[in-house]
Amino acid sequence: MTSSVPENPANPADAQDRSVGSDLTGLPKSWDPSEVEAELYQGWVDAGYFEADATSDKPPYSIVLPPPNVTGSLHMGHALDHTLMDALSRRKRMLGFEVLWLPGMDHAGIATQTVVEKQLAAEGKTKEDFGRELFIDKVWDWKRESGGTIGGQMRRIGDGVDWSRERFTMDDGLSKAVQTIFKRMFDDGLIYRAERLVNWSPVLQTAISDIEVKFEDVEGELVSLRYGSLNDDEPHVIVATTRVETMLGDTAVAVHPDDARYQHLLGTTLEHPFTGRQIPIIADDYVDPEFGTGAVKITPAHDPNDFEMGLRHNLPMPTIMDKAGRIADTGTEFDGMDRFEARVKVREALAEQGRVVAEKRPYLHSVGHSERSGESIEPRLSLQWWVKVDGLAAAAGDAIRNGDTTIHPASQEPRWFAWVDNMHDWCISRQLWWGHRIPIWYGPNGETVCLGADETPPEGWVQDPDVLDTWFSSGLWPFSTMGWPDATDELAKFYPTSVLVTGYDILFFWVARMMMFGTYVASDPALGSGEAGSKVPFKDIFLHGLVRDQFGKKMSKSRGNGIDPLDWVDRFGADALRFTLARGANPGADLSVGEDHAQSSRNFANKLFNATKFALMNGAAPAPLPARAELTDADRWILDRLDEVRAEVDVAFERYEFSKACEGLYHFAWDEVCDWYLEIAKVQFGDPAQADSTRTVLGNVLDALLRLLHPVIPFVTETLWKVLTGGESIVIASWPTPSGDVADVVAAQRVADMQKLVTEVRRFRSDQGLKPSQKVGARLVGITDADLSNQVHATRALARLIEPAENFTVTASVEVRLTKATVTVELDTSGTVDLVAERARLVKDLAASEKELTQTTSKLSNEAFLAKAPDAVVDKIKSRQQIAIEEIARITARLETVGQL
Repeated sequence: MTSSVPENPANPADAQDRSVGSDLTGLPKSWDPSEVEAELYQGWVDAGYFEADATSDKPPYSIVLPPPNVTGSLHMGHALDHTLMDALSRRKRMLGFEVLWLPGMDHAGIATQTVVEKQLAAEGKTKEDFGRELFIDKVWDWKRESGGTIGGQMRRIGDGVDWSRERFTMDDGLSKAVQTIFKRMFDDGLIYRAERLVNWSPVLQTAISDIEVKFEDVEGELVSLRYGSLNDDEPHVIVATTRVETMLGDTAVAVHPDDARYQHLLGTTLEHPFTGRQIPIIADDYVDPEFGTGAVKITPAHDPNDFEMGLRHNLPMPTIMDKAGRIADTGTEFDGMDRFEARVKVREALAEQGRVVAEKRPYLHSVGHSERSGESIEPRLSLQWWVKVDGLAAAAGDAIRNGDTTIHPASQEPRWFAWVDNMHDWCISRQLWWGHRIPIWYGPNGETVCLGADETPPEGWVQDPDVLDTWFSSGLWPFSTMGWPDATDELAKFYPTSVLVTGYDILFFWVARMMMFGTYVASDPALGSGEAGSKVPFKDIFLHGLVRDQFGKKMSKSRGNGIDPLDWVDRFGADALRFTLARGANPGADLSVGEDHAQSSRNFANKLFNATKFALMNGAAPAPLPARAELTDADRWILDRLDEVRAEVDVAFERYEFSKACEGLYHFAWDEVCDWYLEIAKVQFGDPAQADSTRTVLGNVLDALLRLLHPVIPFVTETLWKVLTGGESIVIASWPTPSGDVADVVAAQRVADMQKLVTEVRRFRSDQGLKPSQKVGARLVGITDADLSNQVHATRALARLIEPAENFTVTASVEVRLTKATVTVELDTSGTVDLVAERARLVKDLAASEKELTQTTSKLSNEAFLAKAPDAVVDKIKSRQQIAIEEIARITARLETVGQL
């Protein structure tokens, strides 16, 4: 990777001098995120760190924030999205890129109109009481007063967005973009009006998009009814349906062309029992002859599959329900009934005629429901505006196939192609008042005209009442937010954007539409020169998974397992929230989170704080390093490990492997820096010949570590780094670069051997029940042969071993096979253990472990429990059972040892 890298404002050579007992002004006594996060964030905004310069010579890096609904609030999916985008942006800024992370909000047509209508309903009024223009004014009033809550929440979690460029899908600039592209597509024959089947919401009385339809299993009924004669010897067919009321709109019965049972009926008709309409028997390959009776009723105006069959066979398509879901225009006694009332009445009337052959109740089946209003969706034939997608979808597919845009992970590509290669025309009109009104005008004599952004309609002409699907305006987001259709500095600098970060669940609904629009306008002069299709809205698409609860279940209101990210910010801090999410984020994979994870992340922030505070108290500060030969094995080892970790983190970030980057940094910081190097540093601080270089090494390691962690945990790293280095802000510090040193493999091996030796002695001490702080006399036999002469002092300090006393007696020994030799640690443990107390403690621990084993074994033997318990719960109990077994074995062995002393 090459980039223009600014000079580090806190160059080690310029770091202020610190000595033992240095002034810790600016560093809190303990890490309390709530005391510093708001002030730190506002400081970054006031300093302009997040504002992009479109005239800069730096290489560009740009991300547009997927616009949250203006009615919404931050949920865990948002928090994940924002954490990952912020991490990418902060790192690229530190690498020397000119970074634009552009925020904004979506006007959310249905959701916003619903909110305002509910407010009016509470006052006993409807939108019709005000009329369209006054109602829209009220929506704007609501937006100014109550909308955008999520903006404040974004600040809470540390989003480094360019607030000076915040956009809204209904602002003047974006409205101009919407009108412009609508007219171009209309003139190109890509937008048309037609009567087609849509997802219809009887409550909202509008068409809604597929993404706003949620399928739920409901207990309904399956009714088998008889068309034709009631005499078995005369022509008849039996069909089954879960929506018996729709038979009022049946215009055919279909069978498979090769089904011998119905060959004699093909081409004949049967009389509809209520309307008298003649129902033809038709043949179609779509019908499965093995399912049910092999005959299906066809209601073209109220079922997607029936609609397609109706087109193939040129069937009549009578709509039998009005906008509110009431039966209408059938000429039967059921007209005026609600669809659910009609379902009962139609079934009863059929039964009276003897036409109900069978009823299955309850019958569990999947039914689409409106996400906004909750009622079941009604497939309904309706006159709407559509986008012809064939060419647009092909271009979106080619953009991936040709490598213009890369999907991460590549495993998501088949889903992309399956969608864009089989996309149906897109319904873009909605029967609402709030939104981008369709720029079509109708004249007094039936004329129709589409007007662009700067065009005025003729006097007396009437505009189409519908508004555009919200996904239409948000599909223009990557370039409309930067000023298109005008040529702007932002478009010249930052378009196409670098990466789109979003969940795989909206790959088709939003990402595909952005790609379609982006490739459509690719040759526009405002986007630069080039042939059509040569530009795409983003170079990379990174798709993350869904955030699930700790048991792997999808979060939902009905389950009551949702987690409010702001609650975690309040309790654990923004860094803990961010690190938890980023640490679990693998490309394309779902992640499970729970409070244990957040607590662990908070503990990590505390660990960093305490480690840095310890370093400061001992005079550590970044500065030019001494010659490598003057450093200890431990110094060279930790610096080499820093180089390795930095390289691994760079690779992980470039591949969007956030989990791998976070895991590597976590274990390096905790397991190597804190657990080992800090402990070794305590020893080296006591040696005048090593103290100064140790302070420098520790200071440099912490400086680089904090910068590597900053993209994910910005608040604690900013607090610590400023005090450690004296720099202005870690936000504008440079990203760590390779040292250029050749790794010292010999030093690394000696440190590894020392760690192994210390670990084995510690394990022995634990098995013997020795307190961690208790020092034990010991001889290290073979330490010179093992090439660890320089590690003796550190080994003794870390293993709590002291020089043998005059009356030293070997009561135990530990043999450890190392790289070059075996070291035997001879110990004198006499008088170090209270045998009576130790035996009592072990007996108590054994009883507790045996009780745990009994309880877990009982649960795992309970078939009823296993049938209901989630897999994650069962796995956890199995883990507890195994731990209990291991503890019983360990305690039993220890009891035998104690009995021999």
